[in-house]
Amino acid sequence: MDAITSVLRRCEIFSGLSDADLSLIAKAARRREVPAGTCLFRQGEARTGATVIAEGRVEISRDNGEGAEPVVILGPGDVAGEQSFLAVSMHTATGHALTPAVLLDLDREAVLGSLGQDGAAAIAVLSKVANVLHQRLLYSATPRTGREQAYASGRTRRETDLIGPLEVPEDALFGVQTLRAVHNFPITGVPTSHFPAMIRALAMVKQGAARANAKLGLLDAPIAEAIDRACQEIIDGHWHGHFPTDMVQGGAGTSTNMNANEVIANRALELLGHARGEYAFCHPNDHVNLGQSTNDVYPTALRLSTIFMLKNLLEAMNRLKAALHAKGREFSDVIKMGRTQLQDAVPMTLGQEFEAYAVTTGEDIQRLQETARFFLEVNMGGTAIGTGICADPRYPQLVVEELCRVTGLDIVLAENLVEATPDTGAFVMFSGVVKRAAVKLSKLCNDLRLLSSGPRCGFGEINLPPMQPGSSIMPGKVNPVIPEVVNQVAFQVIGNDLTITLAAEAGQLQLNVMEPILAYSLATSMRNLTAAVNVLTTKCIVGITANRERCLDLVEHSIGIVTAVMPAIGYKRATEVAKEALETGLPVRELILRKGYLTPAECDEAFSLEAMTQPRPLR
Repeated sequence: MDAITSVLRRCEIFSGLSDADLSLIAKAARRREVPAGTCLFRQGEARTGATVIAEGRVEISRDNGEGAEPVVILGPGDVAGEQSFLAVSMHTATGHALTPAVLLDLDREAVLGSLGQDGAAAIAVLSKVANVLHQRLLYSATPRTGREQAYASGRTRRETDLIGPLEVPEDALFGVQTLRAVHNFPITGVPTSHFPAMIRALAMVKQGAARANAKLGLLDAPIAEAIDRACQEIIDGHWHGHFPTDMVQGGAGTSTNMNANEVIANRALELLGHARGEYAFCHPNDHVNLGQSTNDVYPTALRLSTIFMLKNLLEAMNRLKAALHAKGREFSDVIKMGRTQLQDAVPMTLGQEFEAYAVTTGEDIQRLQETARFFLEVNMGGTAIGTGICADPRYPQLVVEELCRVTGLDIVLAENLVEATPDTGAFVMFSGVVKRAAVKLSKLCNDLRLLSSGPRCGFGEINLPPMQPGSSIMPGKVNPVIPEVVNQVAFQVIGNDLTITLAAEAGQLQLNVMEPILAYSLATSMRNLTAAVNVLTTKCIVGITANRERCLDLVEHSIGIVTAVMPAIGYKRATEVAKEALETGLPVRELILRKGYLTPAECDEAFSLEAMTQPRPLR
């Protein structure tokens, strides 16, 4: 029982409770050991209680319809499902053991039954749980955090910077410079926490820097270890709600860098046994930012976060490519008319049309992968302007080596740090490729809208899955809403690319101060494009069906099929047949037979699916 009580005391939701209160909870706990890979609970299942991680690591992931997405990694002292003590609910995520783990299962009914023996204990425990959940909501990593979050607590601590003192919320991991940025830049309402990849990238940079400085003997081991642990917690998905700085800000990203420095320093202080704000023991600048400047940290983090976000975009595009290939195979025998300049051209198969979409999607995947390699070159150790002031001469190469280990990427140090510090050329190039993918995706959606137009008075060659009623006044109308929304995302990506180009051009001398709007624009483009591709695949492409009879009828009544017999009857005769078919409305085949230009067998051969949709010998 003492061992269980000791584990519970490490949990945030039970900290500060009396031994008597903890013993009531411990009575209801059931210890179990699980191997790596064990599913602890599944999204959508009923919560029967909470799970305390005593040893090991547990990954929490959530499926929003496009596959499981990691949310956070829990370790010793963390609890999953504690809200079940307050109300019966369903699991909103899935938990898997990443390593062998020792768990304490706290059944809801058993815990409440045990607490029912002591009313005061029940109030103390449930109040603590409610307060912890309340704090998490205040600092949740959502777009709603920001200026209002900075005033969420009535208790404050006083911190001072160059400008003067400010009262910082006592329960905030961020400090005075972050709060000042919240005051100064209420611009988009989109905080850094809206982009978890950016926060993880910042933590990886700080972790690599701390390890490099520790190896150089510039950081005392306990401080370096605490900074390392704090960074790992952020990488694992914790504390993201304490990054409220707006994505768009003045200062070339200094506010975001200091936000990371302050959160890491304050969390490190807690791990060292000190209170938040006691910077004499671990300082945001002197320790967390040692050997660094915003001007090498921020662009490096931006490069890393772009690589991380690209992974999701590429996965989405690969799923789209596979779905388009599948439709290409499904529609391989559906004959239809091809069109150029919106006029009848020559026959093709619907399968060929969809295979072409799949191939062009694959080309965009390759271009994105190729261009992203430019982000592996970083300017860490250049500090303010690339000269390396305030950094040990051994530090640049060492921090890059540590970054390679932390990220698993083949990161290299730029050849000339003075050149690399203001250079944003890689972002211009990559954004252009993202725009290219968006433009081609938008063209695909234009085609889908045309091909599905109707249902009676349009092309009507394919059917898109009906997603919602299309009109508040026209009964029965269904619109191509999924291609429409993808078009709109593409328009935004195109606009963001122009913003990125202008931001890159606006750099001056040894720094480009416009990187925050560049970061926001590129991250927004990638996040929205990823969502758009996922929606297009799951809610449109996989459900498309072909109107075979409609496609065949259009081919048989098209003048364009005369091109198929042009090698046999000559251009002049073919032109005469086309003109007469247009004037009389008679089918091309019938006119050719009437004029005796070809026999029925020769017509059958010329107008066969194979002859009209692929090359064949002319003689």
